[in-house]
Amino acid sequence: MEYRRLGKTGLKVSEISLGSWLTYGGYVEEKNATASIDKAYDLGINFFDTANVYKRGDAEVVVGKALKKFQRDSYVLATKVFWPMGEGPNDKGLSRKHVIEQCHASLKRLDTDYVDIYYCHRFDPETPLDETLRALDDLVRQGKILYVGVSEWTAEQISEAVHIADKKLLDRIVVNQPQYSMLQRYIEKEVIPVSEKHGIGQVVFSPLAQGVLTGKYKKGQAVPKGSRASQENLNTLFGLLNDENLDKVEQLNEVALDHDLTLSQLALAWILRQNNVSSALVGASRPEQLEENVKASGVKLNEETLSRIEDILI
Repeated sequence: MEYRRLGKTGLKVSEISLGSWLTYGGYVEEKNATASIDKAYDLGINFFDTANVYKRGDAEVVVGKALKKFQRDSYVLATKVFWPMGEGPNDKGLSRKHVIEQCHASLKRLDTDYVDIYYCHRFDPETPLDETLRALDDLVRQGKILYVGVSEWTAEQISEAVHIADKKLLDRIVVNQPQYSMLQRYIEKEVIPVSEKHGIGQVVFSPLAQGVLTGKYKKGQAVPKGSRASQENLNTLFGLLNDENLDKVEQLNEVALDHDLTLSQLALAWILRQNNVSSALVGASRPEQLEENVKASGVKLNEETLSRIEDILI
């Protein structure tokens, strides 16, 4: 496993990290979730990601329990705040009240004194940015969070947050968590350039496009039983599972075979070509899935291969 700095901070995270969205806390049996976390740690993954909203806190409980056996300073733990955690008017968003209360609730569920990274899970247009940033700064000063991050914020929102933090001497955003894959590339145009300017690293989710870039889905064939797309509410995998993308997958698989890589490894290595990407978040319902994914760490794709991939993707 190779490690990269998180943006311009001194914190080093594994190039492949383990997330718990759509996996832990009820989607996957706790036994398999724990086994996957154990395997990830053994393989050199030191970066684990969850969120308060994943199964309304249950994922945090599973992750915290599984990590308890490891020395706390040997791994990096991230969670998030924004989405509704109750039915009340203040049970969502990025108000000072919600941020502080949910941080305390997450720490309790994770059974830890601090989290390394605390993300604003989305932008909150109803809360002044300086209110949110002040609350996060207070949590940093209290030692309850070490680094501040955001997820799926626009380049403009990130720039405004950096400007306010600098003006008011508040702790800066150092990481952004966007969706990024061969099939979802919106961050390349504005988010990555702005982030590079301000020393903000990307920790990308859905790097395998919800499983489309694993090759498990075939054009004209029924989706595999037990796969994510077999679930009624996920049958299109957020619009990524379509014939156009499956045509690209077939061609990309040929590139992978030519380099003695699996399609998943090629897709992850392609993401890691970006210097601004600190880590690629993968999900795993079984430990063996991680053994394949971590082999993408350290793989360097030459210019000819990258050009060939680009011709397929455009």
